[in-house]
Amino acid sequence: MLIDFSTSEWTEIPHMNGGEGSVLAKMAMTESTRIILTRIPPGSSIGKHIQSSGDDVNYVLEGKGKAICDGKEEILFPGVCHVCPKGSEHSIVNDGDTDLILFTTVPIAKI
Repeated sequence: MLIDFSTSEWTEIPHMNGGEGSVLAKMAMTESTRIILTRIPPGSSIGKHIQSSGDDVNYVLEGKGKAICDGKEEILFPGVCHVCPKGSEHSIVNDGDTDLILFTTVPIAKI
């Protein structure tokens, strides 16, 4: 499966999970996984939420910020990968001066 994010439009998600500002996303789905290019503008965040479907994996492509997983703060910068394990509570904040761009994979919950 080839995913060409360059041909898809950004979807704006205001106050994602109760966070600040808006998050922009380009998403593709397989049978078991959401594959997302995530853009968090400066001052915006993904609000605190429980990761219920499986491990949430966020690889930082550009920018800087912080992830808070189960109360532990981790600094995000290009080349690092933040993993929020299933059952954990986390948020991601762009406290930098440029967009924080993440490549994210999230399992789809099985019903």
